[in-house]
Amino acid sequence: AWYVPCLASLETLQELCRKENLTCKSIGITNRSLKSYEVEYLCDYKVEEGKAYYLVKWKGWPESSNTWEPRKHLNCPLLIQNFLRDKNEYLSRGRGGKAMKLRNHVKTLKPAIADYVVKKAKQRIALQRWKEELNRKKNHKAMILVENTVDLEGPPLDFYYINEYKPAPGINVLNGITTGCECADCPAEKCCPKEAGFILAYNKRKKLKIQPGLPIYECNSYCRCGPDCPNRIVQKGTPYSLCIFRTNNGRGWGVKTLQKIKTNSFVMEYVGEVITSEEAERRGQFYDNQGNTYLFDLDYDSDEFTVDAARYGNVSHFVNHSCDPNLQVFNVFIDNLDLRLPRIALFSTRTIKAGEELTFDYQMKGSIDLTSDSAEGLSPSKKSIRTVCKCGAMCCRGYLN
Repeated sequence: AWYVPCLASLETLQELCRKENLTCKSIGITNRSLKSYEVEYLCDYKVEEGKAYYLVKWKGWPESSNTWEPRKHLNCPLLIQNFLRDKNEYLSRGRGGKAMKLRNHVKTLKPAIADYVVKKAKQRIALQRWKEELNRKKNHKAMILVENTVDLEGPPLDFYYINEYKPAPGINVLNGITTGCECADCPAEKCCPKEAGFILAYNKRKKLKIQPGLPIYECNSYCRCGPDCPNRIVQKGTPYSLCIFRTNNGRGWGVKTLQKIKTNSFVMEYVGEVITSEEAERRGQFYDNQGNTYLFDLDYDSDEFTVDAARYGNVSHFVNHSCDPNLQVFNVFIDNLDLRLPRIALFSTRTIKAGEELTFDYQMKGSIDLTSDSAEGLSPSKKSIRTVCKCGAMCCRGYLN
């Protein structure tokens, strides 16, 4: 048997069941719950004969079933709080950011206000579902939050969360590992970095100690050492809780840390769809017209492959550029020793405060000095159309490319 995933949300399926008077235990619609009512969000407000009423959207019911309910019948203080906050937010925008409340004699909301409140409610629900989806799919313990206090933009429609490279047809990203180190206590003389001709990348505090441009060789699945090995850092995934948030200066989504990050700490991995450089050139022409910068050349040893994080990626998809970044790129080899296909890890270049936005330099010439040779091996795909930079750094170069 084979299955096709349903693209409809649970609430949409529940609405269809109730509309057709059908039961379905798998989505929670039974004979008992077929006529149950739960407030999903509030749509409008009015005063009649001195009593306040709210227009209610019922969870799992179509909008045609919305009803006006007196305030005293509603036991949803948080939804009422959201409604009032969204209403005041709309009013304050027309007064240059100054809050303004409705006067007591106002009997109804203007249609524009009610429309905005409904859109904010739907956005809040959509972002909550997206946050839950991201946290279901991630493979690390740290949480992912989502926040938009800037506009009505919801989750991206054509983005799919992945935890590791997604190879295009014909590309094998697992190649070359058949043995691992025999260390009982890494690092030892025969540990993985030494076998590859390099030094261990981390110090005793599990912080990076090598210079940009040098590769990181971590212990792999064939190694004798256990999960607490000090040479297993990137493979454990993001250790910090992060928040995908909407920026207020036209840079779209961004990422900020919710925890303090110390210097030279691993923060996240850059993943996406692995494609050939020829395919990257073709896609790049299309992305240029949109102003996107998701193509990242894997040119540590050659220029055969590129990572495209436009549709498939993790939190790093939303990390913005800065000419003065707090993250630096390193090439990592774990279960794949193919020099054409390194994993891309982002490490902190300095202490990053909780709440601070995370950024890296799309041209790899940020706060850590790079030689021209090492920079050439790490640079993202070149673009034919110049994209204006909005990072706001004192040393801003003016363009992303």
